[in-house]
Amino acid sequence: MRPARPIAIVLALAGALLAAGCNPSGLTDEEARIVASLSLSALPPLPADPSNRVADDPAAAALGQALFFDHGLSADGSVSCASCHQPTRRFHDGIARAVGVGEADRRTMPLEGVAWSPWQFWDGRADSLWAQALGPWENPVEHGGNRVALERRIASTYRAEYEAVFGPLPDLSGLPENAGPLGSQAERDAWAALSTEERRRVDRVFSDMGKAVAAFERRIAPVETRFDRFADAVAAGRRPEGEAALSDLEIEGLKLFVGKAACVNCHNGPRLTDDHFHNTGVPAVPGLPEDRGRAVAVARVLADPFNCLGAFSDAAPGQCGEIRFMVKEGEELERAYKTPSLRGVAGRAPYMHSGQIATLEEVVDHYARAPEAPSGHTELEPLVLTDRGRMALVAFLKTLEPAGEEAGAAVLAGRVPSGR
Repeated sequence: MRPARPIAIVLALAGALLAAGCNPSGLTDEEARIVASLSLSALPPLPADPSNRVADDPAAAALGQALFFDHGLSADGSVSCASCHQPTRRFHDGIARAVGVGEADRRTMPLEGVAWSPWQFWDGRADSLWAQALGPWENPVEHGGNRVALERRIASTYRAEYEAVFGPLPDLSGLPENAGPLGSQAERDAWAALSTEERRRVDRVFSDMGKAVAAFERRIAPVETRFDRFADAVAAGRRPEGEAALSDLEIEGLKLFVGKAACVNCHNGPRLTDDHFHNTGVPAVPGLPEDRGRAVAVARVLADPFNCLGAFSDAAPGQCGEIRFMVKEGEELERAYKTPSLRGVAGRAPYMHSGQIATLEEVVDHYARAPEAPSGHTELEPLVLTDRGRMALVAFLKTLEPAGEEAGAAVLAGRVPSGR
């Protein structure tokens, strides 16, 4: 009878391994499969952008990097793209709503891995990275500029760099100092007074500026995290140890993330986003204008002269599948916003599209409570979580921060300039 105890121990261990799918990480086979799909190692190659012929041109990226850091492209010389997308903060600003020459209604979106996303802005009102880059330059609370003034800045400061990529700049003689379809009444009147050919000439340079910035931003890639090291060990069938190990609490949170809490339904893939639009019942901000999200943005992207189907796109119509086949109407678009990547999420408080929620703990509470949406219908269902479960989810989310030396990296293929 004495061997009974060792046999019982072996049977118990075998049962535990069976329950865990024989995976040394302690995950089931299905959990391990999902976890492996979330690793940065599973990130596909950078997708081509047929609408931008210079998307992968190093000279265009160098010009775009200079424009990204140039304060002279704002109306008062006080801000650049990097003012909100700060490399030392992993291309975020850490505040509820972006501040340029004024305060915006929405929060700055992270840029790491942005080139993998087919839609830009919280509501997806731009269908390419270069079209997105154009908006802030003319937005009255971001850069507050106008197209003719922007073109003059290119001519005075970047002529050689621009012409090396795009060819000769057009002649600016005869154009007013300031003119554009947005901005002050005087700027709009001056724009309306230009001929169709003059406006087209300015728009061509304007679109080229966006394409250069996009070529730079395509180089802003996600960096490895503690979670990625764990996921790679899981994918290889190894026991995660050392720098690849997660704590028991972090693994509990991971199991909730891919299981009961269903976070992975929207935060999936190596960038931890489905790049779709969802109504999750986020409250409105008192005092801000009504914000209907994707429901309004569809018309904007269709009307945008710089979309993939527009005259300034380098793509053939057949290469513009996203805009041609996007969902154009339906209640699911009401107050729906793009799923943000969760990479680096612990360092990007506050949260949601207008900074409505201050901490990760409060975000978890929001998703567990599933409150009614201000308009439309939330996709969330109430979720019962223990206090430990809430702690575990937050602990897991903190593993998505960069690991080791990458923590302070600018994530750029080159030195970061201080601006002009």
